[in-house]
This record gives sequence, structure tokens and C-alpha cells, in this order.
Amino acid sequence: MALQGPIPVTFDMVFPHGCYVVGEVEQVKDFDASTNGRFVQARDKQTGELVWQVAVMDADPTLKPAQKTVAVKILAPVQPVPPAPMAGLPFTPVEFDGISVTPYVNQAGRLAYSIRVREMRAPRSSGGRAAAQAKDAA
Repeated sequence: MALQGPIPVTFDMVFPHGCYVVGEVEQVKDFDASTNGRFVQARDKQTGELVWQVAVMDADPTLKPAQKTVAVKILAPVQPVPPAPMAGLPFTPVEFDGISVTPYVNQAGRLAYSIRVREMRAPRSSGGRAAAQAKDAA
């Protein structure tokens, strides 16, 4: 099979309604290398880059509350900085570039996805999502 490892996808495929930062950017712990009292940050197995994590809320109105918040892992040499908050919004809109997903079976025996990205940034425009939302409304 030609498809092996993480599957490259676009932002609009993963978050067609957009998403919002709802947590701090944090280091991901390497559980194998860390010991009692000694924290070791995880590195991506393919690139060797440091792994960071941020909680985001998916703006898809059809999701159940428990499905709305997901962790996005960011591969970067230094701690990524979320976009600046936007006036009048309770959460900060965000978009990601260089996205890949890795399917896995979670502890409940259900299919889940690990989301990894290369860049976190402010939204450029809502053109793609607006078109998808208009299509869904029709």
C-alpha cells in the first residue's frame, strides 16, 4: 500500500467550520524518556522536531459537546505562539498548515485521529468555510 504513516490533509477537511484556541500551548511529555522529577519533551519520530500541544474547539455545530475540544500537536523548534485575540470574540480563531492525521483505536475501542501540524496562524479568510457553510445550508 502506498499510503503509510500520517495522512496529509487540509485545514478545511479537518475543521470545515473553523476552530478556536481554548488552551495554552504546552510541551508534550515523552513518557519513555521522562523519569520521576525529570521531564523530557517529546520529539517527532520522523522529523526530530519538538512536539507541542494546544487544545482547540471545533466550531462544527453538529458535534456533541464531548467531541468539540480536541488536542492539536504542533511540530516546531520553539514554542508556537497563538494568534492575537480578536475583539468581541470569547475565543481566538486559529488555522493550521501542514496538517496530517494518524488514525488509531482509542481506549474505548473507537476510531480516533491524532492531528499534527507544522504551523499555527491567524485565519487568512473565511472563504473556504463560508462556501462550505452556504452549501450545507442549501
